Amino acid sequence: MKICNFVIALGLCLSLSTSVAVAYAQSHDSHMHEETHEKHTVTESGGHDDHNDHSEEGDSHDEYDHDAHEEQDIHDDHGHGAEDKHDDEHGEHEDSKTEISSEMAYSAGIVTEQADSKTIAKTVALTGRIIINQNAKANVRARFSGIIRSVNVNLGEAVEKGQLLAVVEANESLKDYSVTAPINGVILERNTNLGDVANGKPLFVIADLSEVWAKFHIFPKDADRIKSGQNVRVHTLDEGKQGVAKIDMLFPMADEASQTLVAIAPLSNQSGLWRPGMTVEGDVIVAEKPVPLAVRVSALQTMEDRTVVFLKEGNSYEAMPVQTGISDGEYVEVLSGIQAGQEYVSEGSFIIKADIMKAGAEHHH
Repeated sequence: MKICNFVIALGLCLSLSTSVAVAYAQSHDSHMHEETHEKHTVTESGGHDDHNDHSEEGDSHDEYDHDAHEEQDIHDDHGHGAEDKHDDEHGEHEDSKTEISSEMAYSAGIVTEQADSKTIAKTVALTGRIIINQNAKANVRARFSGIIRSVNVNLGEAVEKGQLLAVVEANESLKDYSVTAPINGVILERNTNLGDVANGKPLFVIADLSEVWAKFHIFPKDADRIKSGQNVRVHTLDEGKQGVAKIDMLFPMADEASQTLVAIAPLSNQSGLWRPGMTVEGDVIVAEKPVPLAVRVSALQTMEDRTVVFLKEGNSYEAMPVQTGISDGEYVEVLSGIQAGQEYVSEGSFIIKADIMKAGAEHHH
């Protein structure tokens, strides 16, 4: 009986030990499973975080690349703009210059001088005509009536004082006498021929053309400003001929047809430049003003709607825009653009302009 009880007790102990062991094993497996799940969760969370970090880093990289690209584009645009501007300025600079050798400039009639201070005259413009000096004109007549036996000069011929012009046979004495030139001059009229009758009318008209008159008409609005003794620059309409004279006479009576006053300016004509009948203009100097800087009017040219003067340095000629002031027809005041002492083209400036424009057209082509 005791042995039987012992066996039963021993079986209960073994059964209890087995239950405890199984329970412990299950509890351990459950704990390991939870740890594994937590680790997996942490790993996945870490992986997602890493992925997000990589995404943000990638996005930041993309934004950097995009900004850098835009910055590069801006830099490139700025570079190209600067280059284009430089090219434009360089092209414009080159288009205003030309090179001409000294020999070619001399052959072309290009003349230079230095810009300097001048006295600019304020003028009143008049119109007029060249006429014969009425104090140096002779109407040649025969002293006695008679028959013209010879005529020794022709129309337009120059004669000297005392030179034989014609021979006349007097009606009363039937003797020949000579008709001579009373002054030096030119035969402007010949009103007789061989066999004509000399009856008191002029046979010849002679005029001394070494001095002529410039006869100007003065409008009433300018009458008070024109005085005897004033200087006047006389020139043809095309400026091809010009000279300087003084107003010597102011007629006391007005011209009935034009209602203008008449002024006479004797003009030297030793070279025969001025011919009676020519239309002329006169610039009467009524006031004068000194200016610090002036150039000749012939130096001015227009390029691209700008008034320019061509400066010379060595064999190089460059167009320089200038601002001008008052002018008297010969010189013009320069307000800005060039400086005193600079060498500029005073004659033949149109040749420089043509050469620059030709070179510019070839460059752009």
